[in-house]
Amino acid sequence: MKTYPSIEHSAKAPRQPCYVFVKYDGSNLRFEWSKKRGWYKFGTRKHMIDETHPIYGEAHRLFLERYGDALPMVFKKSKEFRNVEAVTVFAEWFGKQSFAGNHVQDDPKSIVLFDVNPLKKGFLGPKRFLEEFGHLEVAELLQMRNLSDEFINSVRDGSFDCSSKYAIANEIPEGVICKGGDGHNLWMAKIKTQNYYDVLKSRCPEDWSTKWE
Repeated sequence: MKTYPSIEHSAKAPRQPCYVFVKYDGSNLRFEWSKKRGWYKFGTRKHMIDETHPIYGEAHRLFLERYGDALPMVFKKSKEFRNVEAVTVFAEWFGKQSFAGNHVQDDPKSIVLFDVNPLKKGFLGPKRFLEEFGHLEVAELLQMRNLSDEFINSVRDGSFDCSSKYAIANEIPEGVICKGGDGHNLWMAKIKTQNYYDVLKSRCPEDWSTKWE
């Protein structure tokens, strides 16, 4: 089952046109669908698990409620997925109080789809992702623009609003994900806010650097 790639620091990203999305702060989960078996694989970024998991079992249920039928409808009807035998999709599971990948037990959670990878074709680029799945509750597009140092600084200092408008949103917005290109030429860059950095160092003094960019 495909794993999600590491996302580069914005300093290394190309200064090119991109789509700017909300970066949700939670757990990166993956789900695999096949024509023969439906949704049959489920995991965190590094481990395969199932719906009985004491923490992520809830995420599996939420995913199926929101996307279990809606995504296969697209897979079966869209020419984008013609002759594709399997698809891996990626979604972020989080609550309002989720922070740096940690969750509060009784905090209501949501799950948001942010990437789709048809088998052997690479990730859908941001344009195709929105064309195919934008009618669903997916990662929120904030802007289309050129990635620039000026824009990076505006995210850092909070003058660019990167907060989610969904009913369940992180109390402390993390930042944005910028995406350009398509398929095997897709590039991504993450930009986090200074406020998130300050809170992260305060709450996670021992390992904050592993949770930063």
